[in-house]
Formats: sequence, structure tokens, C-alpha cells
Amino acid sequence: MSVIGTIDSVKWLTVYELVMCIINLFVLTIYAVPIKKHYRWFDFLPSAGLLASLASIASGDTTIPALIIDSLTLILFVCTIKRLFKPKIWTAPRKKVLRGVRSVICVCGVVPIVFVLMYEGVLRYNPVSDLSGMSYSEAFVKMNERLSREYPFGEWKKIDWNERRSKYEPIFKQAEKDKNFDLYYITLREYLFSLRDGHIKIVNDNVYDGNEVFKKEVGGGFGLSTVQLDNGKVLVSLVLENSPAEKSGIKLGAEIVMWDGVTGKETFNRTIWSETSMATDEVKRFNQGRFMVRAPIGKEVQVEFRNWGETEFVRTSLTAYDDQFETLKKTKTKFTQADLDASPIEGELLDNGYGYVRIKHFLPKSNITAPEKSLADLLKMFQDKRVRGLIIDLRNNPGGEDQLAANLAGFFVKEEKHYEYVSYYNRYTGKFELNRNEVIRVKPSKPYFDGKVALLVNSRTGSSGEGMPLALKGLPNVKIVGFTSTAGSFGLMSSPIEIKMPEGYIIQFPDGRSLNQDKVVQGDADQSGSGGAVPDIKIPLNEETFKESVMNGQDVELKYAIEALER
Repeated sequence: MSVIGTIDSVKWLTVYELVMCIINLFVLTIYAVPIKKHYRWFDFLPSAGLLASLASIASGDTTIPALIIDSLTLILFVCTIKRLFKPKIWTAPRKKVLRGVRSVICVCGVVPIVFVLMYEGVLRYNPVSDLSGMSYSEAFVKMNERLSREYPFGEWKKIDWNERRSKYEPIFKQAEKDKNFDLYYITLREYLFSLRDGHIKIVNDNVYDGNEVFKKEVGGGFGLSTVQLDNGKVLVSLVLENSPAEKSGIKLGAEIVMWDGVTGKETFNRTIWSETSMATDEVKRFNQGRFMVRAPIGKEVQVEFRNWGETEFVRTSLTAYDDQFETLKKTKTKFTQADLDASPIEGELLDNGYGYVRIKHFLPKSNITAPEKSLADLLKMFQDKRVRGLIIDLRNNPGGEDQLAANLAGFFVKEEKHYEYVSYYNRYTGKFELNRNEVIRVKPSKPYFDGKVALLVNSRTGSSGEGMPLALKGLPNVKIVGFTSTAGSFGLMSSPIEIKMPEGYIIQFPDGRSLNQDKVVQGDADQSGSGGAVPDIKIPLNEETFKESVMNGQDVELKYAIEALER
């Protein structure tokens, strides 16, 4: 926060908020410093402010800043309403004490306005586009038009919005002509996924519960899941007990040579389904391995496989059954309420003399020890024990608050370091502009840990979870280790773009960009599917590491992190 930033935040006010602020400041000034000459129109200013407040509410602006200004406006109106009917010169109280008290009250009335300006950028009004009453194609065109202006990464990802319209509008028209809900839903998902942003979501779409299209398309499982090695081979990474896969002799580590008449590699590459949007190619491959072996319930596929260590190729027939999405749920990390209620930071001293800290998320909780204190206590303990190095595990960390991520990174820097600038779309200038009151810095904290540090990441390290590795990358004592980069979805969801579409779907999009010290987009994947925090030590996914991690249950990433610390 800064004085210049607070003044600059006037640009984020709506017209109604700006009018109310000007009127309220004028009225408070008149009361604090009474003028001798009376103008009748002075008495109508609070009423004008109230009208602006009512117009603001009617426009749908119920953000915290707007409600604060509305409340102040109402208070001033109530306090001055008598002047509408009994006008008189605005004079100060005769007693000096009363004059002082009134001046202090007026100054206090300015405090809410200053508060609003301080946080207006983060909490600004971002109107909801209600397109639910339109046809499929009309709603799509309106959504595409708004995103072409306001989506933070259109330029970064080199999105051709006209090309998107040309491609998808005819399909939406066909869906509405045929009254084909399935086609509408599938096309909507395909369009959203084509933007390649992990923050884009249909907020009221629970794919596991009540989504008939999702159930129809990929509701059937065969009792297995897969991954693709760096050399293109597709290997089985999960086999459910008593499933069709197990009964057919498919074992953990089996290579899928053919699937439904197509090679395993080609089937893998053709797979497009997922629960959520995928920003990077690495996130996409993770989900392709999960969804490649999904199908409509009852579908029969011909499979050719070769079990690990065997030379014989086996052909079999598998029939998809309703497994209640078990293979998907087993291969997707999900936090329980117990996880969220517990401390996000856990740590221990490993037998080999290295310190280990796991940071599960960056969501601060008021009912537990502050994460900063938890980490500080662990680091002090590690220093007392003279650990050989430190491993920070950020795998599967979905994010939370950037400020907390920056605070925790502060224990590993000697000097203040840039974390991020933030820019949002200004609806009045039609440009993306910096929010000067939202500049985050990594500030040194004690105890400073000056030993070697290895950060463990994977493709499920997302959003603010990517902030710590992005901030610490490049430090001489820090190495990022992982099979993949982080998720590549580092945009902000401060006041998300929200669009209501036909059939009741509510879609949210990020509204802000995170910028590096050169004010260039950082963290988010580009048009090529590359992004996130890239590992300094990228672990190969080959037969050896697959066997160690999947078949033998070893923590290969931890092993590589220790090796990095020992160099």
C-alpha cells in the first residue's frame, strides 16, 4: 500500500462510487470547515449521493467497497435530512469543544473512503454477464466478445478470438437447431478448454454427480489407469481389484500396445476429456493417462498388452462398467475438510540428516498456528540440529494466497525480492492497468535459512502454489526438482469474470495477471502449452523411475531432491 497507489485506485471506482465519494467528501468538508455563505443546493447534495447509491445497488454492485460507500452516503443523508425542509446557514457550534468534536467526526467519515481506495483494485466491481436467456449461439458470441476484451491472457496466449468464433459458432447453432443439449455442453467445454487455463471453470458443474453427459461419455471404467513414459510407451499405473482389467491378467506396469484398434500411443494422444481445463502439455498428459481408459458404460474394447518383464503379447476384450469414477478419484488429489482444518505445514528431520517440510496449501487459517510461525519453528529446529539441507515439498499444492506464499519465501532470501505486480482490465479505459496497491515483495524473515534447499513440484502444484518456486528460482542455494513443471495457471481470481450461460451454467475466468519485475506475464502457460516453474532438475519418466515410483512405491522425487542437495 502507498499514498500514490491509493490515489491511483480512483481509476477502479465505478461511476456511481466516484460520484458518491466526491459528494461525501464535499459534505464532510463543509461540515468540518463551515462556510459563511449559504447555497441552497448544498442541502440537496446528500440526496444526490443517495440517488447515486440506489443506482449503484440497482446496477448489481454489492461489492464490499460499494457497500461501505453506500453506508456512509446513507448516514450523511440521515444526518442532514432536516436541512431539506429547514434550510439554514451552515455555521459551526459556538463552543470550541463541540467544533472540535464535529471536525473529528468529519475526519473519521473520510476514513471509509480512504479504506475503499486502498482495496478497490482487489475488490472492484466486475459485473456478471447474464446470458442465460439467450440462445446457445448468441450467448457464445457475447461471451467470446467479452473475453476478447477482458480475459487477461488473450494476448499472452496469442488467442485469435475471431477464429474461435468461426470455429464454434456454427456448432452452437447446430446444437440449438437440433435442441441437442449434449452437443452444446461438449462444445462449451471444448471452447473453454481451448483457452488452456487451469483457473477457468464451470463452478456449478459437478462432473461426478448429476452430469449426464460426462457420465455418458466417460462414466465407464475398466479398472485401470495409465501414464505415458518419455519414450511414448503407455504403461498401466493402477489396477483395481476384481476389475475387468485384473481378471483379464493386466498387471501393474503392463504396456498397452493396442487399445480399441489403435496403438496405445495414438489412443493416448487422442484423449481430450478431463474434469478441468489444462494449461500445460504436462497437465494434459497427466489427464490423458487417466481418461484414455475411460469409455461409455457397456462399451467393449479390444486390448493388446504385455505385462512387465514378459515377452508375450496378450489380446483380450474388456467391457466398461459403472465404477462410480473410481479410477479418476484414486488418481486425483482432493483435500478433505480435515486437511483444510489442520496446519498447512508439516515437517520432520529425516534419518539421513536432511530437513523435510511439506506445505499442503497457502490458505491461512485463524484457528491454527500461523503458517509463518510453523515454518519459523521448524527452521529454527533444523538449524539447531545442523541439518545437511532442506527439502520443501510443494507437490499437489493447489495454492491459496499469494501474500502467504511470499511471506514463507522470505525465510530463504537475504534481500528483498520481487514477487509480483498485478494488472487488471480497466472497463473505462479499455486497457489492462497496474494496481499500484497490489505489489507483493518477498521480504527477508528470521530465521534465515542459508543452507541448500530443494523444492519438490509437480503438475498439480498450481496457482499460488507456484509462487514460491517462481520467487526462489535462480537463487544459488535453491534447486527445483520434479518430473514436470508446475501447473502453469498463475493468474488471479480477485474479482473473477463471471458469465451465466444457457442451461444454468455459471463460468468463471481469472481477472488478473501476475507480472514479473519487468512487468511481463509470469507463471501462466503460453500458446505452446509451456509455463509454470520449470524444474532445474527434471526427473526422467522412464522404465527405471516408473518401476521405482509406481511398482515399488518409492518416492523417486524425494530421492532426486536428496541427490541434488548432496552435489
